[in-house]
Amino acid sequence: MDASERSTGPRWPYAVSGLLAAAGGAAAGHLVAAFVSPESSPVLAVGSQVIDATPTPVKEWAVATMGTADKPVLIGSVAVVTLIFAAVAGLVSRRHPTVGRLMIVVLAALASAAAVLRPTAGPTDIIPGLVTGLVGVGLLVLLLRLIPRAGGAGAVESPTDHNARATGDASPAGRRAFLLGAGGVTVGAAAVGAFGQKLTTDAIAPSNITLPAPAKPLPALVQGIEGKVKGLTAFRTNNADFYRIDTALVIPRVDPDSWELTIDGEVDKPLTLTYADILKMDLIEKDITMCCVSNEVGGGYIGGARWLGVPVRELLERAGVRSGADQILSTSVDGMTISTPIQALTDDREALLAIGMNGEPLPRRHGYPVRLVTPGLYGFVGSTKWLKSLTATTYAAKKAYWTERDWATDGRILTQSRIDTPRGLATLKAGKNVIGGVSWAQGRGIEKVEIRVDDGPWQKATLGPDANIDYWRQWFFDWDAQAGRHELTVRATDLTGAVQTEKRASPFPRGATGWHTIPVNVE
Repeated sequence: MDASERSTGPRWPYAVSGLLAAAGGAAAGHLVAAFVSPESSPVLAVGSQVIDATPTPVKEWAVATMGTADKPVLIGSVAVVTLIFAAVAGLVSRRHPTVGRLMIVVLAALASAAAVLRPTAGPTDIIPGLVTGLVGVGLLVLLLRLIPRAGGAGAVESPTDHNARATGDASPAGRRAFLLGAGGVTVGAAAVGAFGQKLTTDAIAPSNITLPAPAKPLPALVQGIEGKVKGLTAFRTNNADFYRIDTALVIPRVDPDSWELTIDGEVDKPLTLTYADILKMDLIEKDITMCCVSNEVGGGYIGGARWLGVPVRELLERAGVRSGADQILSTSVDGMTISTPIQALTDDREALLAIGMNGEPLPRRHGYPVRLVTPGLYGFVGSTKWLKSLTATTYAAKKAYWTERDWATDGRILTQSRIDTPRGLATLKAGKNVIGGVSWAQGRGIEKVEIRVDDGPWQKATLGPDANIDYWRQWFFDWDAQAGRHELTVRATDLTGAVQTEKRASPFPRGATGWHTIPVNVE
């Protein structure tokens, strides 16, 4: 097909060809990445680089606005931008096919660069990008050849074909051939991509792990009051419902048989532990409520669970941390780094190297096979998932991922309270109603919770069971509601006597503050 023939006829087949070439190439790269390294998948690798390059205020906006949907939205956005560029490449191919192919190659090269620039990248991580480029260019060439010439060159021309050629449209037979080819590529790309995704999500799971019994089992967690107060958050959060906030676009695959934890840096005796080593240790249980620093006032990025693991303090004592170190830099298998004050890992709060969650092995999405759980600290400074190393160092010598982005280094969880029921803007019937929710002040505990209706006096709520100072408290308040619009406000006081501050602050850089207030209507 020469240039004059390409310049006649409709443009949409060229745009579709470019789009499908990129989609097919990305699907092939995603499948290959499932065998090489899921993180090197073209779209995921680019997405990870976008996350790292995104300014902190934008990240906070994304989490606050989209919640746990931020990752799918990011991946979708990367895909849309890529496909638009690919469609342009197809249109360019209408007159300059070589330039169009080069544009597809550029897309693949960017994906390869994003993959190999990851902190944990290996030499083979370039392979998915190379496959993406080869398949993408091949599909573009194939689809361009299927685009028919106006009028169907070489055929006996019917009156209909003559009219089609006169208007620059392809013959019906030619259009069918192109549509069949495009449809085949679409189905193939979807099947290959889905298979690659299945291989990634079906990676090594903890279902075949049997956890040993703790050396000193805790009594069963006391029953919460959620059965008595409709709409109240459960006292213990199920694993499937536990929040997950992190930067990983794909859950890391970790084989417990080859996994190792290193404890190094400013220590006298560096240690290397296997998963089997940890299973043989004296394990303890701790009921701990964890909270994300991105949690807005009244937000849901918090949950309580029973954790099983080894006290980090014991391992650091074995390694012999030197006096000059003031932080432990923990590193995940995906390259994430988190700074934790040494004091928080060595005092009597008993931070854990956790392997179990609510009586089960850690779910993959929550850090399997081993994670860090530090009572009283937000996750960004004390809860590294998919842990692979603990390095004793100083804040002056090493900066972690969030420290480099100007988040606080101490990360102590602030006293907070939340109204679960009724919901904001709910319509209630006049008379007896129940207001209920949860409050937390890890490391200090909750002394009391108070409710205020409109500008009235603070009234004391009834507290639910008390597991320990590192666990949240449920509460409820019986309210004789009068007709009209009302504002309900809650505040908590911790066991040190400090009252939750009214001052509003955003999560950045050390956690949100303020009283949770909701409007309701009473009829």
